[in-house]
Amino acid sequence: MPRQYDVVTFDCYGTLIDWETGIGDAFVRAASEDGVTLDRDEVLRAYAETEEVVEHEQYRPYVDVLTETATRVARALGWPLAYERATFLASSLPEWCAFPDTNAALERLRDAGYKLGILSNIDDVLLAATRRHFTVDFDIIVTAQQVRSYKPGYAHFLTARQQHIGDQRWLHAAQSNVHDIVPANALGIPTAWINRHARPALPGGTPTYELRDLAGLADLLAQ
Repeated sequence: MPRQYDVVTFDCYGTLIDWETGIGDAFVRAASEDGVTLDRDEVLRAYAETEEVVEHEQYRPYVDVLTETATRVARALGWPLAYERATFLASSLPEWCAFPDTNAALERLRDAGYKLGILSNIDDVLLAATRRHFTVDFDIIVTAQQVRSYKPGYAHFLTARQQHIGDQRWLHAAQSNVHDIVPANALGIPTAWINRHARPALPGGTPTYELRDLAGLADLLAQ
């Protein structure tokens, strides 16, 4: 297709980084040290529900979001985890790996001339640790720590527009319909939904493009 965008931004965890594997492995490993067996799917379901609640309660650094969420999830699943030990999840984050198609797709987009960015619900130090998994640099970085807000709030998008993107043509790509596609749509930002699990869209979450993976996004944009 003719080139329609100058900038492509991404959510990081769940879109570029396989956070489900990272979270699941961290919980199963830490619980096993206490002689507790956890079901990975139950962990992920509980985590998705609980983290959103924790983020909405108040702004707190993401390392604290991870620790509070881990504590609540563990207890909900019958693992009496002390808060002080729940730091295992934040400690594991730097080891969460990129999806197999991430770096090749990012390289294709960079080589095609797109500016690349990350808009993430994360702290700066944690994101810096994650960036070693990528083979490209990013022109734009907006974190929850910088804007003191979590998506689906608008602050990431408004800051990116005001401080980095201006009137350049912009596409935002993300896996989370609720955290990224819905708010970006509301702000009139074209979206690419990386719907790896073939989930239904939410009200307000119909994307400009829907793709199964990042390779598909690179095929679309880097022709």
